[in-house]
Amino acid sequence: MLKLKYSETSFECGTDEAGRGCLAGPVTAAAVILPDNFSNTLLNDSKQLSEKKRDLLKPIIESEAIGFAIAHIFPEKIDKINILNASILAMHHSIAQLDKVDFISVDGNRFKPFENIPFATVIKGDGKYLNIAAASILAKTSRDAYMQKIHEEFPMYNWKQNKGYPTVEHREAIKKYGPSKYHRKSFRLLPEQLYFDF
Repeated sequence: MLKLKYSETSFECGTDEAGRGCLAGPVTAAAVILPDNFSNTLLNDSKQLSEKKRDLLKPIIESEAIGFAIAHIFPEKIDKINILNASILAMHHSIAQLDKVDFISVDGNRFKPFENIPFATVIKGDGKYLNIAAASILAKTSRDAYMQKIHEEFPMYNWKQNKGYPTVEHREAIKKYGPSKYHRKSFRLLPEQLYFDF
């Protein structure tokens, strides 16, 4: 069973991102503060849940959270500052929207200080703490909804299915049609593979 949070403060937010490994679309982060009495046995790392379960949990998290926020960083900015910095920036932007934060629990092992608020990085934190798991779900569902929307503009990439990740189908579509305005230009297509350019 996941623990509620990392620290004992009542205003600890968990934060996580989605879309870091994608070729197209934003990297999206969420920050969530859950009440001290929050409990949900279904809540887990978003990657361990089906789309149906994530969609079921999203309104529960949003209705029961003390506070939550979501932020996107789009490809133009990702290409300028790299995906790691963009992921952290998205987390910062989501945290900044919350009214009060006493502590930040971060999924992963990299973060930059935010307004002198104490924080802890937790490897695989989305599978250990409910507030990080909740953030992972809001980040994932928000980003998926965005990719579903822009799929209508560029259906040839099938983003409604692959959500911008480097599936064989997606890579073949880039080879055939070239990159769109939503693709991260720092991900270059080679004859055999795609690779990071930073």
